[in-house]
Amino acid sequence: MRIFIFLYLLVVPTLLFSQEKKTAAPKKDLDMNTEYSSITDTVKKKKQKIATIDQYKIVTLEHDTIYADTSLTIKSAYRQNHLRKDLFGLLELPNIGQPISTVQYSLTSFSPYPEIGFTGKHSVYMQADQIRYYSAATPFTELFFNTTINKGQNVDSFITLNTSKNLNLSIAYRGLRSEGDYINQLVSAGNFRFTTSYATTTRRYALNAHFANQDVMNEENGGITNVSNFESNDPDFKNRQRLQVYLTDAESLLKGKRLFFDHAFRVNPTDGSNNLYITHQFNYEYKNYQYKQATVASSITDENNVTTTVNRFGDSYVASGINDQTRYQRLYNKVGAAYENSLLGKFNFFIDDYRSNYKYDRVIVDASGNAIPANLYMQFNNVGGEYEYQKNKWNGRFLYSRSITNQSLSNLDAKLRYDLNDKIKFDFRYRNINKLPNNTYNLYQSSWLEYNWSNDFKNEKINSLSAEIQTPWLTGQVQYTVLKDHLYFANDTAVAPVANVQIIAPYQYGNTINYLEIKASKEFKFGPFALDNTLLYQKVDQSDLILNVPDFVTRNTFYYSGHFFKKALFMQTGIVFNYLTKYYGDDYNPVIAEFFVQQDKKIGGFGTFDLFVNARIRQTRFYLKAEHLNALFSQSNYYSTPNMPYRDFVLRFGLVWNFFQ
Repeated sequence: MRIFIFLYLLVVPTLLFSQEKKTAAPKKDLDMNTEYSSITDTVKKKKQKIATIDQYKIVTLEHDTIYADTSLTIKSAYRQNHLRKDLFGLLELPNIGQPISTVQYSLTSFSPYPEIGFTGKHSVYMQADQIRYYSAATPFTELFFNTTINKGQNVDSFITLNTSKNLNLSIAYRGLRSEGDYINQLVSAGNFRFTTSYATTTRRYALNAHFANQDVMNEENGGITNVSNFESNDPDFKNRQRLQVYLTDAESLLKGKRLFFDHAFRVNPTDGSNNLYITHQFNYEYKNYQYKQATVASSITDENNVTTTVNRFGDSYVASGINDQTRYQRLYNKVGAAYENSLLGKFNFFIDDYRSNYKYDRVIVDASGNAIPANLYMQFNNVGGEYEYQKNKWNGRFLYSRSITNQSLSNLDAKLRYDLNDKIKFDFRYRNINKLPNNTYNLYQSSWLEYNWSNDFKNEKINSLSAEIQTPWLTGQVQYTVLKDHLYFANDTAVAPVANVQIIAPYQYGNTINYLEIKASKEFKFGPFALDNTLLYQKVDQSDLILNVPDFVTRNTFYYSGHFFKKALFMQTGIVFNYLTKYYGDDYNPVIAEFFVQQDKKIGGFGTFDLFVNARIRQTRFYLKAEHLNALFSQSNYYSTPNMPYRDFVLRFGLVWNFFQ
């Protein structure tokens, strides 16, 4: 009821104001339907100039430029979530902001550099290449709001402005709090970002920089202990708080701070057909991961109402008050020289310096007398070159780097794009990565006895070839990936053959894994009606079940679009169907914040129906969605992991509100 009252109070005044008569808008006005101006503009004697949409630029780390978008499309509706991106190919856990399982394996990102690990906690954490930089003709503000599950909300407030033509500043904060349906499942996260972009009038010097301060806290319940209670039709268990979970007082926390800048100086004073640049990139980041569990033992009640006690993660050094902490520091510098020719393209040669320290406060000696060191310090240097070409219908970027120190790592990344015309485009990419293992594979310390290890794994080798075509008739993608020396986590059944006990350890797969993906998207339109389809097919060739993904994933959206109130209101309404086939989906372990391979239970094989109503009034977009509607009358047999159910029916409301002052 609160959602409908809020929607009424917000929409009705906006509709009333939108009825005011205005002169026709210029073609490149910010608002696609009505003139963008304040309600006081009609009393001004002199009409002010209105900035065009191409004066509000958004720049990525690779210096690709897009423009601010206030339109309402089905594609923008897919991005109405806490990550602000399309979640096709990803499987969420029960609560918003929990770790997300990767269903489409090609969405896995790779870097030759070692990361801290704890990848499950990083789905909400914003990396350096996800930060955007801006150039705005006038101050530009965006307010994002979305309801969550039970108590809580998700907001993202952002403002950017140019103090002069050469200097831009932006500040943003994303806050998420969601209680969830189950015991001990609260999520609380915050992402603060501050960016600045500066360039001299002649653009001889240019700088992009940002500071980020982030924290992600999850209460961890380890899943439900008895799935038969969840799958039963007993109305008592429709209240998910009645379902018993493994952990009632555990939580994990990831905190991080990052200072980053990327700048370049042109040696020749004036911009010409031949230019020489000196470039530098700096990245300093500090992270801290903490896992706390006050009570070591868990109580489990079986179908016969018999209660037993079990240590979910095995024996521990302490009787209570588990408090594991991992600290991580990384310093990265890259210095280069670039030559740019208007005919040949741009050549960039660089050398970088990588240093990281992954550490604990102690040295542990296990029962076998093996010492688990207190830290893992790494330092190495790479040299490389990058070539960029953009002319006529061709656009390419080719990068190669290789270590010149003892560590063996390399990265070859070749991208090529051909635009036949505005509607038909071809993209090709080849990647060959020799990747150092993430730190959690080689070193981890914990108060749990079996969660202590020190390894020296070989590098992972990743070869990937992909192609994409975009046409008015079909968008298709094909990717073929070969993995060698693949690293993964799995349950050590030799140590923990007992049910309800997870002893997770890292492993390296000696055989080759071949992965094939075919993805196709097509939207059919019938007047005001449309059917948007996305189909994914995956095939894995491997000797053992290590890389597990569903064979088929599909999303089909049937919807209606139309204008109302003299075109002041644009609305879309319809239904979304999602489905994935059964597979041995990875389980999740909160101690190390990683998904791990399991071969005991298949998940998937269920579909979800979501009803939605989306509306747009000027620069304000509204989203009302009834998620997983069929959960109200279908059997409870839907899971995100083997013992964590997928979320139930929930009614959610959201909006995105843009201001152009």
